[in-house]
Amino acid sequence: MSKQEKTKKKSQPKNSLSKKAYESELFRLQTELVALQEWVRATGARVVVIFEGRDAAGKGGAIKRITQYLSPRVARVAALPAPTDREKGQWYYQRYVAHLPAPGEIVLLDRSWYNRAGVEKVMGFCTPEEHTRFLRQTPIFEQMLIDDGILLRKYWFSVSDAEQLRRFRARRDDPVRQWKLSPMDLESIYRWEDYSRAKDEMMVHTDTSASPWFVVESDNKKAARLNMIAHLLSTIPYTSVPSPVVKLPKRPLSSGNYVRPPRSLSKFVPDHVATLIGDTED
Repeated sequence: MSKQEKTKKKSQPKNSLSKKAYESELFRLQTELVALQEWVRATGARVVVIFEGRDAAGKGGAIKRITQYLSPRVARVAALPAPTDREKGQWYYQRYVAHLPAPGEIVLLDRSWYNRAGVEKVMGFCTPEEHTRFLRQTPIFEQMLIDDGILLRKYWFSVSDAEQLRRFRARRDDPVRQWKLSPMDLESIYRWEDYSRAKDEMMVHTDTSASPWFVVESDNKKAARLNMIAHLLSTIPYTSVPSPVVKLPKRPLSSGNYVRPPRSLSKFVPDHVATLIGDTED
């Protein structure tokens, strides 16, 4: 074992899950997610899963693992940008309603109407009256969705201030993840307590028996993903749906009448890999 591997192993908590165990359980849960998808498609169920939490809390990573093997025609991710001027004048929930699932669909909301209770409240993007109205109307709005048959699940990813700062620094130093670090993220560092108060107030008004919040401890990303997915599966009464047996036909014998056009007539993508192999051999 190399010195680097020994250091990495030593730094891991004694109760941490091994990579092999994590990947094995993740794949088992993803297999169950496929079964859930087929049940949703067969029964015409409508599922909405809300992902909320502080910036860098691990929401995106959980969503990626959930959708990894699912059909994008069944499971959709909705991550809405900032509202346009026209949308600002609409009923607040209106632009989210447009993304609700049709029968046989699952919608994963990467942030949701709860923006009003968080960033809009803290950053002053809404008026105190609009915020108060949101806290009063949201339980009613969600009850309407549930009464109409939508299976609504709400998850709050909870991350510590130290771990959030560590992840922000990792994003800053990673060229493929720097785009994830926005001025709004940096503002959340200075307004940690403001966001905490806003979250506590939101929970008081919207953590109802019909539409409860489920908190996911997410300082450990891998554990958070497994815990969240396992819980989601446990809350939906899906059953196995028989799938038709697919038999591949034998390839028919060539008629001898087809002649493939010369390769010179096609435009092929240059072999970039060959240059990499050549550089490695040198």
